[in-house]
Amino acid sequence: MNQSANLYAAMWRPAIRHLRAQDPILRQVINRVGPCQLKPKRHRFRTLLGAIIGQQISTSAAQTIRQRVEQLARPGVPTPRKIAKLADSELKSAGLSRQKVSYVRDLVDRSLAGNIHYRNFSRMTDGEVTQNLVQVKGIGEWTAQMFLIFSLGRQDVFPYDDLGIRNAIRKLYRLPQQPGKTTCCRIAAPWRPYSSVASWYCWQSLKIDNIYDELPVPGK
Repeated sequence: MNQSANLYAAMWRPAIRHLRAQDPILRQVINRVGPCQLKPKRHRFRTLLGAIIGQQISTSAAQTIRQRVEQLARPGVPTPRKIAKLADSELKSAGLSRQKVSYVRDLVDRSLAGNIHYRNFSRMTDGEVTQNLVQVKGIGEWTAQMFLIFSLGRQDVFPYDDLGIRNAIRKLYRLPQQPGKTTCCRIAAPWRPYSSVASWYCWQSLKIDNIYDELPVPGK
């Protein structure tokens, strides 16, 4: 494990101790998955651009399109100024729909105008960051939550509307049907103040075959 990985593993240790103590089902997931590898991404515009690209398409398709867009913006990582220089036809040729092109344009325009407070995010509350981001076309609460978790490294964000989270909770806690907000929040209540880390483990649980057969039955 490199120095950066060690640093983040140490950062999440208190969260893992808390989750293991508070939730026996999540404890088993942690045992199978191992240390939390959630690592905040440095380039904030790039993260938001990727979030817009990835909406309502598969992970593999999103990765392909993102790589094409980043190729167009080289050298270096994509920035608002670099993306602004690309024609709509270039973005469409990379795989973006007309609607997503309009979303990207709005993100770029607001970024260049200084309406997106990238430099202040670290000093803003989760609610303030969300309020600042949702002014962009195509960015709603879910995208803002993903940004809070994966870019800012906020520890207590619970994206209860995320389909992966709801699928994981249904399977992990042996629910008869897809849980709604109330059920998800009730199950997640013991996770606070480390809901982001718990959510990461929920996503990881979906990648492990037969993990659900090894878990304790809730309430027993």
